[in-house]
Amino acid sequence: MEEKIIKGHKNGMVMLLLFLALYVVAMVGLVWGIIREEAAESAWFGGPDPLAVAVIVVCIAWLALGWIFLCGLKVLKPQEALVLTLFGKYVGTLKGEGFYYVNPFCSGVNPAAKTRLNQSGDVDGGGKGVSVKVDAETAGKRISLKIMTLNNNRQKINDCLGNPVEIGIAVMWRVVDTAKAVFDVDNYKEYLSLQCDSALRNIVRIYPYDVAPNVDTTGDGIADEGSLRGSSEVVAGRIKDEIQSKVAQAGLEIIEARITYLAYAPEIAAVMLQRQQASAIIDARKMIVDGAVGMVEMALERLSEKQVVELDEERKAAMVSNLLVVLCGNRDAQPVVNSGSLY
Repeated sequence: MEEKIIKGHKNGMVMLLLFLALYVVAMVGLVWGIIREEAAESAWFGGPDPLAVAVIVVCIAWLALGWIFLCGLKVLKPQEALVLTLFGKYVGTLKGEGFYYVNPFCSGVNPAAKTRLNQSGDVDGGGKGVSVKVDAETAGKRISLKIMTLNNNRQKINDCLGNPVEIGIAVMWRVVDTAKAVFDVDNYKEYLSLQCDSALRNIVRIYPYDVAPNVDTTGDGIADEGSLRGSSEVVAGRIKDEIQSKVAQAGLEIIEARITYLAYAPEIAAVMLQRQQASAIIDARKMIVDGAVGMVEMALERLSEKQVVELDEERKAAMVSNLLVVLCGNRDAQPVVNSGSLY
């Protein structure tokens, strides 16, 4: 389905004034016809006046049915579009702000008019789910062309290591082809939400939550350091590309995708926290030991250079042991004063 833009129909104000003028003329003509008909009947050998009867019939018909032509008046605000069909046939799309007049028998089509997603400019305040139905009268048939932000519900997904992860994304999108959005899919808003869920699962399953050894996230057969926590920009870009490849046939454009929430699932969050703490403690201890060994080496070298004291191998070993205990211990050292001889 190709989009057809209707142009040259911004004459709604002129047509409105014309119809109002015709209503005024019809009321005046009705009064005139009634007066003339009464005058004709009251005259000698009078009968019905054909002209007066015709005027009365035409005026009554217009007053009764003239409102049908007012249905062709359409008002659009900036960044709005209206897809029109005539007896089931697609006739074109009105785009851009203005006061239009089209065939009064044309009807607007928007299968997603009753659908409200959890997104900016399209949220029902009382709804907490992803999709909430509202009355069609308040929804209207107009299609917004603005950039909107879809904040999909958090999902629980297993990463590439099998750990359950809770993740949520925000997707910025807009309609670029109204004909495809209306006619090529049943409901483009629900279609977008479903494709976001599917793309999110497909991409998250490729990455570990944190950097893990021997994991290939790029598909080139070489292990890398990609992760959900450390490569959020790359992950978001792949999610965007995945969604765009699916929704292009619905006339939608994905502007950007961002990860808004990322955490381990509650059932393993405590265990993973302990694991992270243990890893941090090990790294800290390693740094402390490396520093302590360097300080001991420096102390022995300085003592040897200054010739402060001559130490044999046994005394050096004892000194090294004492220094390492002092430097690597968790608590402050408690000195022991030796008042006797070293031997």
